[in-house]
Amino acid sequence: MHYKRILLKLSGEALMGSLQYGIDPERLKEYAQDIKAIIATGVQVAIVIGGGNIFRGVAGASKGMDRVQGDHMGMLATVINGLALQGALEDQGIPTRLQSAIKINEVAEPFIKRRAVRHLEKGRVVIFGGGTGNPYFTTDSAAVLRAIEINADVILKGTRVDGIYSSDPEKNADAIKFEFISFEDVLKKGLKVMDTTAFTLSQENELPIIVFDMNTRGNLMKVISGEKIGTKVNL
Repeated sequence: MHYKRILLKLSGEALMGSLQYGIDPERLKEYAQDIKAIIATGVQVAIVIGGGNIFRGVAGASKGMDRVQGDHMGMLATVINGLALQGALEDQGIPTRLQSAIKINEVAEPFIKRRAVRHLEKGRVVIFGGGTGNPYFTTDSAAVLRAIEINADVILKGTRVDGIYSSDPEKNADAIKFEFISFEDVLKKGLKVMDTTAFTLSQENELPIIVFDMNTRGNLMKVISGEKIGTKVNL
């Protein structure tokens, strides 16, 4: 395989599938099956998942809610999604550990880098919940931070769009897709890949990002096999 250890970033919204809110069991099952396929090749998989299908701290703050409290609610939403994904993976026979940046010892291990790496080495999938454990940081930042900590080879950002475009392809039919693009060009062109904090952290640590369509079955296997799927961001 092209990569030995990956950090897969999934949005909470992706878990909604065709629903308007919450978690679609069929979408969860599809993701679990795709992850199972790459586990079988020997790839070590860590996952960070968002919570936007349940609650967004920023959205709450925009309606007058205290931002810190809203972000804590969002962190709890990522733990809920982590538990759901853990269940789906274990239904496929994949040993999985959920680690949380906030202490919820009854449902998740605390995040400990060495323990996380040991789980990966033993072939377990590790899901990182609770974001970074701090308000004002997104799950994109959590994904980059955890990827650096566990020495992942790449961040795979699974979205509903098949890469990075010059403009929104859902609004502009003339949008141009990039196969490869540098961190510098992303910033120059003002393209939205991740929030600025996460993106800068990835750039400074020379950690490549691949943005691809996770909702097309088999794409995850193609990415880790080195096929030109989506858009790769590197130096």
